[in-house]
Amino acid sequence: MKHGKKYVESAKLVDRTKLYDPTDAMDLTIKTAKAKFDETVEAHIRLGVDSRHADQQVRGAVVLPNGTGKTVRVCVFAKGDNVKAAEDAGADYVGAEELVAKIQGEGWMDFDVVIATPDMMGLVGRLGRVLGPRGLMPNPKAGTVTPDVARAVTEAKAGKIEYRLDKTNIIHCPIGKASFGVEKLEENFNTLMKAVVAAKPAAAKGQYIKSCVVTTTMGPGVKVNSAKFGV
Repeated sequence: MKHGKKYVESAKLVDRTKLYDPTDAMDLTIKTAKAKFDETVEAHIRLGVDSRHADQQVRGAVVLPNGTGKTVRVCVFAKGDNVKAAEDAGADYVGAEELVAKIQGEGWMDFDVVIATPDMMGLVGRLGRVLGPRGLMPNPKAGTVTPDVARAVTEAKAGKIEYRLDKTNIIHCPIGKASFGVEKLEENFNTLMKAVVAAKPAAAKGQYIKSCVVTTTMGPGVKVNSAKFGV
């Protein structure tokens, strides 16, 4: 794969054989952000588990202390008093059957997070084929199926992210923007890592965190030494 001039310049800054401590890794990652837009910084964490086994799944959600730098559009499926609670908390869209019809009929997808009260999951289940592949299906583990919609909306707006293994046993998560600076990015990164460590399945054997890399949208990967997290 051929890379552009800016990527090649950035790659020269990174020692691919070195494991950087988190502070240095964030500093270096920011220096590799050469695009004209504010690049997202992502963490890619490879775990020593097998996602094919149900007892080795790693999934959850965590509120990043400094948010993600992204404006999050929240869609809530609710009825009755929960409608006003969701709206007062800042939800962008709140409804029930009419939202299902809009998504199914018009292919409407102008949202980033879907939250539902437990009694609405029978209705939301009809959207499984649409929301599932996009990682938007509400889930109790992620806190997006909850009777407390106000809290869920507030957390989503504040920078709550969901983490889950892909088929290659890697977790991919945004931890902020290059403009955040080292301190805020490191704080977000540490919060994510602690959550992933806390979610270690009892069935996991051997080394849990195999490797961790941080990267900007357009930049090279920077390897992070995860030893401080004790796994």
